[in-house]
Amino acid sequence: MPAPASPRDAGFVVGSRLTGPDGTAMAGRTGTITTPHGLIQTPAFIPVATQATVKAVLPEAMGEIGAQALLANAYHLYLQPGPDILDEAGGLGAFMNWSGPTFTDSGGFQVMSLGSGFKKVIDMKGPAAPSGQGADDAVAPGKERLANVDEDGVWFKSHLNGDRHRFTPEVSVGIQHQLGADIMFAFDELTTLHNSRGYQEEALERTRRWAQRCLDEHARLTGERAAKPYQALFGVIQGAQYEDLRRKACRDLAAMTTEFPDDGGVTSHGFDGYGIGGALEKENLGTIVGWCVEELPEDKPRHLLGISEPDDLFTAVENGADTFDCVSPTRVARTGAFYTAEGRFNLPGARYKRDFSPLEEGCDCYTCAHYTRAYIHHLIKAKEMVSHTLISLHNERFTVRLVDRMRAAIQDGTFWDLKDEVLGRYYASSRRAPSSL
Repeated sequence: MPAPASPRDAGFVVGSRLTGPDGTAMAGRTGTITTPHGLIQTPAFIPVATQATVKAVLPEAMGEIGAQALLANAYHLYLQPGPDILDEAGGLGAFMNWSGPTFTDSGGFQVMSLGSGFKKVIDMKGPAAPSGQGADDAVAPGKERLANVDEDGVWFKSHLNGDRHRFTPEVSVGIQHQLGADIMFAFDELTTLHNSRGYQEEALERTRRWAQRCLDEHARLTGERAAKPYQALFGVIQGAQYEDLRRKACRDLAAMTTEFPDDGGVTSHGFDGYGIGGALEKENLGTIVGWCVEELPEDKPRHLLGISEPDDLFTAVENGADTFDCVSPTRVARTGAFYTAEGRFNLPGARYKRDFSPLEEGCDCYTCAHYTRAYIHHLIKAKEMVSHTLISLHNERFTVRLVDRMRAAIQDGTFWDLKDEVLGRYYASSRRAPSSL
C-alpha cells in the first residue's frame, strides 16, 4: 500500500481510558496505531516471526487467529537471507506473504545475548557480587565472548558460521529500512541486572548517543527512499531496575528530534513511539512501566519487549503499555506445552494418551476445532513436526485473544473483573503455574 514518506503518516490515537476499581484514572488505555499496511488496535499482542516466519506456522494462519501485526528480527534477517533480498522482494510483508503491519527489532538483543554465548536468552541476573555490584562482562560458562561494544557500535561473530560483523546505529537502521517494516526500533546496548551501576550509566549514555544517530540516519534514509511508505522509528528505553536511569532515558528520548524531509521542505521530528526494553525483574515490571509512562508523551505508543505470561500482560496493560511481543507461545509449543484458562500443561504426559478432548474446551482456534489432545500427544511421541504447528496455533490464539479481551474490557469497564477471573483460574494452584513445566 503506497504512502507518502512523511512522519505525519505515522500516528497514534488514544481511545478509552482505564479506571481503577475505585474509579480513579489509570495509565492503561486503548488506542489505534496507523501504519501503511493497516491499523493496530491496542492493547495488542504482536507474535514474533523472527526469521520472517512464526515458527512452524503459515503467515496466513496468523491472520486467521487474529494477529494484527508480526515482529521479525534485523539480526537474523541480516545474516540470512540478507536485507537486500527482502528489499528487492518488496519488503518483509511481501516477502513472507503477510499483508498486515510489521515490526522489526533492531538486532541489539541478539547481538548482545548471542554474543555472550547465552543463545536465545541472555543472563539477566548472574552470580551476586559484593556490595550488589555484578560483573560487567558476563559470558556463558564455557563460551567465548563473541560481541564487543565500543562507542561507535558492536563487533560480533555470527552464531551461524563465526564470521565477523559490525553493527552501528546507522547499520541497524539501514538494515531495517531495507527490511521495510512499518515500525522499527533504534539500536541500543542491552545490559543485565548484574551489571554495575557505573556500567549501567555508561551504557545508558551510549544508548542515548546511538538513539540520536539512529534518528538522524532514519531521517536521511526517509528522504533517500521517498518513494517507499514511511517507516516509524521507536526509541528504546534502557536503565535496568534504576528509577532515575529509566526516567532519564525516557526524558532524553522524548526530547530528541532531527530534521526530516517533508513535502519538499524539512520539519523537526522525533521518535514515533518507544520500546521499553532491557533487564527487569518480573516483580518490578509494573513499577518500571509506570515510571516510563509518567515520562513519555501521551500521544505516542509504548511497546514492551518480550512478555506474554497472563499476569505480566495484565500488569503491563494497566500500567500503560500498548503493544507486546514474545517468542514464548511458539517456543513452549515445541516442548509440547499448551495454554488453557486453567493454566499451562505438558502434553507429552501419559495422562493425555487417551484424552480425546481438544486442547481447550471452547477455544475457537483451528487446532481445537479439528484435533484432540490424544492425537497431538501421539504426534509428539512420534516426533512428527506437525505437533509444533498445531500447538503453536493454539498458544498464539490464546495469547492474542487474551489481550483482545483486555482491550474490550477497558472499553466496557470490566477490566478488573476480567483480571480477577483470568488470573484466578490460570494461577489457581502451583501445579498450574508457568513454573510447573
